[in-house]
Amino acid sequence: MARHHHLIFFTAMFAVAVLFVPGASGYPWPMCGGANKTFKPNSTYQANLNLVAATLPTKASASGSLFATASAGAAPDRVSAMGLCRGDSDAASCLACLTQGFQDLPNACSYDKDATIYYDACILHYTDARVVLSAADTGPSAETYAMGFLVNISSDAAARFNGVAAALVNATAERAAADPKRRFATGEADADFEEDGFSKVYALAQCAPDQTAAQCRECLAGIIADTVGVGKLFENDLAPRALGLNCSFRYEAGGDGPFYNGPTMVRLASSASAPAPAVPAPASAPAPAVQPEIQPPPSAGGGRKYSVSVLLLAVMLPTLAGLNLVAFFCFRMLQRPVAQAKQPYPMYSFKAEDIEMVDSIMIDVSTLRAATGDFAESNKLGEGGFGTVYKGVLPNGDEIAVKRLSRSSTQGVEELKNELALVAKLKHKNLVRLVGVCLEQQERLLVYEFVTNRSLDLILFDAEKRELLDWGLRYKIINGIARGLQYLHEDSELKVVHRDLKASNVLLDAGMRPKISDFGLARIFERDQTQAVTNRVIGTHGYMAPEYAMRGNYSVKSDAFSFGVMVLEIVTGRKNNQSYNSAGQCQDLLTTVWEHWEAGTVMELVDPCMGGGSFPEGDVLRCIQVGLLCVQGDPVARPVMSSVVTMLGSDMVTVQAPSNPVFFAGNATAVSSVLG
Repeated sequence: MARHHHLIFFTAMFAVAVLFVPGASGYPWPMCGGANKTFKPNSTYQANLNLVAATLPTKASASGSLFATASAGAAPDRVSAMGLCRGDSDAASCLACLTQGFQDLPNACSYDKDATIYYDACILHYTDARVVLSAADTGPSAETYAMGFLVNISSDAAARFNGVAAALVNATAERAAADPKRRFATGEADADFEEDGFSKVYALAQCAPDQTAAQCRECLAGIIADTVGVGKLFENDLAPRALGLNCSFRYEAGGDGPFYNGPTMVRLASSASAPAPAVPAPASAPAPAVQPEIQPPPSAGGGRKYSVSVLLLAVMLPTLAGLNLVAFFCFRMLQRPVAQAKQPYPMYSFKAEDIEMVDSIMIDVSTLRAATGDFAESNKLGEGGFGTVYKGVLPNGDEIAVKRLSRSSTQGVEELKNELALVAKLKHKNLVRLVGVCLEQQERLLVYEFVTNRSLDLILFDAEKRELLDWGLRYKIINGIARGLQYLHEDSELKVVHRDLKASNVLLDAGMRPKISDFGLARIFERDQTQAVTNRVIGTHGYMAPEYAMRGNYSVKSDAFSFGVMVLEIVTGRKNNQSYNSAGQCQDLLTTVWEHWEAGTVMELVDPCMGGGSFPEGDVLRCIQVGLLCVQGDPVARPVMSSVVTMLGSDMVTVQAPSNPVFFAGNATAVSSVLG
C-alpha cells in the first residue's frame, strides 16, 4: 500500500503553527498514527521494529543519498520504515539523528504502528503498510506539517518580500527536482529590507531521493501552492517551513547567514527579486523568468484517516479563515515576545562604555590598505564563509591579521557587532586579541593580533608539520583550549557559548600557545541561564553536539562536546570524519576511539608522530578518557570546563568512566546514547 496523498492544513496543522514558535519549543516534532492501529509491548511487531531500528540508520547514513528504506516481518506484523537525512548533512550526523529517532519516536507515539518524527537534520517514518515509498507516488506528502512562525515583516514591505520569497522558493524547488542524487537544493536571494534588519532570504527544498524529477517537482509545487502567496498560511512570514515525507521546503529571512550548511546552489540577484506569484502561472500564461516550471499537483483524495475530500475543504476553509483571524490578533498582541524568541538569545547590546571602547580602537581604512598591500593576494591567510583574512604590518611594525567581510558575506552588521563586543571585552591568554576595527568606505574590517603559526588544523593534519607537535606541545594545547573555554563559560565578565569550536578556529602563537578565535556565532548567556534554542543551526558537522545539530539546543555543554572531539583529534592526529576500523572500513573517529577503549587497545590509535613511546602513557590515557567524557550523548553527563581543567591538571583526581559516545554504532544491534 503506497503512501496516500493528503494535506493536514487544518486545525491540527494550525495547532502546530501556534505551538512551535522558535524559542518556545523545538524539534523533535512527532506525528502519531492513532489508537486504532497499535501493537503490544514485547509483541512480534515490537521485535520487527527493533530489527529495523538496528539496520536502517546505518543503511541510510552509508548511502550517497542519505536515504534508505527497510522492512522486517510479515503481515500483519510487518514493519516498513524510511529514513531521510537533510541533504547538507554528513554520514555521522545522519546516523546519530536516525538512531535517536528510533529512541524518541516509540516514546512519543507509544505503541502506534504508524508514526513519523521530524528533526532539523532528518525524518523517520515507520508503518505496518507493506510499502513505505513508491516511485509512482506523486503529489503532496503523506504527512505535511506547515509551520508558520508568525514573525511578520513591516506592512509596507510585505508585498515585495512575498515576491522575493516566492521566486526563491520556486527556483530552489526546481533545482532540487533536477538533482538526481539527493533531490536537494539550497537558495539565496538578495533582499534589501534594512528597515526590517535583513538583506538576504535563504531557502531549502528536498524530496525523497527515490522520486523522479517530475514527481519531486509536482510534490513541491503542491505544498508551495498551499502555503506561499497572498492569503496563504506563510504570507508575510519570515521563517516558515513545510515538512513532509515526500517533500519539504523552508525559507528564512537572513540575519545570521544561511540556516543550511555547505554551498548555496541557487542565487537570485536583487534584479530578479521582484514580486512574483507564489506558484507558477498556468500553462496558458508565460511564467516569470525567475520561476521554475513547477505545476501544482492534481487534487488528492482518499488515503488514511487524515485524508480530506473537496467537500471537507469547502466546509473547513471558512472555519480556518476565522481561526487564522483570531490567531493573527492573538499573535499581534504577543508579537514582542515572539520577536525576541526569534533570536535564541539576544546578541550583545552596546552600552556607552562599549561604544567608547570600540571608538578607541578604530583604525582608518587607508592604514589597513597600506598594511596589507591593498589586500594583496600574496598576503591572504585564508578564506571562510564570512570573508577573507589578510596578513598586514602596521606602521609601528606590529603584525596583524585583518578579517575583511565581503559585501556578500553571511555575517551581517549584528554579527559584526556581536563579535566586536565579545572579543573586545574578553581578555585571556588563550583567546585571540582584537587590535582594532574599521567601518569606512563600505568596508567592514576586524583587526586581530597576528598569530604566527596560524590554525591548529594546518599543522595537526599535515603529514610533515604534525611531527612538530610532540606530546608536550599537544598536552599544552589541550590544556590551553580548556582554560580558554573555562574563562568563556565561567570566569569572564560575560558567560559566552562559542558554538563553532573546531581545530581551524584554534590559532597557535610562536610558542605554540593556543588561542580560540572566530566569535561570529558566539552567544552570551545570563549567569543563571543553562541553555538556549535556535531554529537556525549553524556550525561544522563533526564538531556539533547532537542536541544542537538535531534540535537547536546549545549550551556550555555543546562547547564541551566540540572540545572532546578536538582532544581525540589532537591525540590521534586524525580528523573526526576520517578514521578507519580494524577491517579498513571508514567510520567516524568517536566510534573508532570507543571501540579501542572498550577493547583496551586505545594506545594503538595514538599519533606515532608525537614521539613514539617516549610520552607518559598515563597522561595520554587521561586525555582520551576526558575526551570521551565530553562527547557523551547526554549533555548532563558531560563535565563543565573547570572540571576538565582539574582532571587534566592532576593525576590525583579520579576521572569517571565514560559511556558510549553519541555516534557510536559498533554493530548492527548497537544503539547510540540517549540525548538530553
